[in-house]
Amino acid sequence: MLDLERLRALHSVATYGSVSAAADVLHVTTSAVSQQLAKLERETGQKLLERNGRGVRLTDAAELLVAHAERILSLVEQAQADLEAHRGSVVGRLTVAAFPTAIRGLMPAGLRALRTDHPDLRVLLREEDPMRSMPLVLRGDYDMAVVQDWNNEPLPLPEGLHKGVICDDVADVALPSGHDLAGRDTIDLKELAGDPWISSSPDSICCDWLMRTLRAIDSEPRIDHMAYEFATQLSLVAAGLGNVILPRLGRCDVPPGVAIVPLSAPLSRRVYAVWREEAARRPAIRAVVTALRSAVPAGAQALAGVPG
Repeated sequence: MLDLERLRALHSVATYGSVSAAADVLHVTTSAVSQQLAKLERETGQKLLERNGRGVRLTDAAELLVAHAERILSLVEQAQADLEAHRGSVVGRLTVAAFPTAIRGLMPAGLRALRTDHPDLRVLLREEDPMRSMPLVLRGDYDMAVVQDWNNEPLPLPEGLHKGVICDDVADVALPSGHDLAGRDTIDLKELAGDPWISSSPDSICCDWLMRTLRAIDSEPRIDHMAYEFATQLSLVAAGLGNVILPRLGRCDVPPGVAIVPLSAPLSRRVYAVWREEAARRPAIRAVVTALRSAVPAGAQALAGVPG
């Protein structure tokens, strides 16, 4: 009989590329992973790892076993979800990745409500950009990710993931108060063509979106400054250094020297949670999505219902 934890160790080595990386993910020592693999070799009567320079590589027998292990571990996760669903209890541990403004704008209230309503559920929160977090959910590093896309550029959902919408988050423009258009009731984005802009880091979903959005109105992006946090971006706006597209969920205290003006053709981003198909029946998944919807602050529109 093959031992599940030994299969998990082999699958982690195959997924993360080394024994030490697998040990980090499994929260055990490198020695413990090596011992599990040695026992698995004895159980199967097959050599599973070979030296490859300073690292190791999987043998053909290991590759074959990894393919079976992936299906087995998926079935185990599904069985655990079915048992939780049958019991109807919100229990266990859930690791959740979220982008920075969701962590600031949703998670404190959502996690506080979960701790009160479901004390047997332990939620572990990690900050990740959506472009990175969804593949990590699919791979099993996280149970859930809170991600975003924009109404003019939907984010593709990888096969094997389910999603539940949390809210729609309208975006405004933050301008230096001395800008010629700062006193307007609304602004057409085309009126800002040629202006300097402030955005997040170049490898982030928000920066990519801003560049494509500006090019769609025949305005070549002029992004002079990059800072990941909206609070920092607004400080740069207050100094007269550029404009920012500011989602309302990400709006912190607006400093003096900044004017917030709605767009005449509104832009909004949709915030939603994603999780693996195997975990879809877990009551904990439903509980977290429900708590986050209840935590949506004024200015972002919560959407009714819970994931099916």
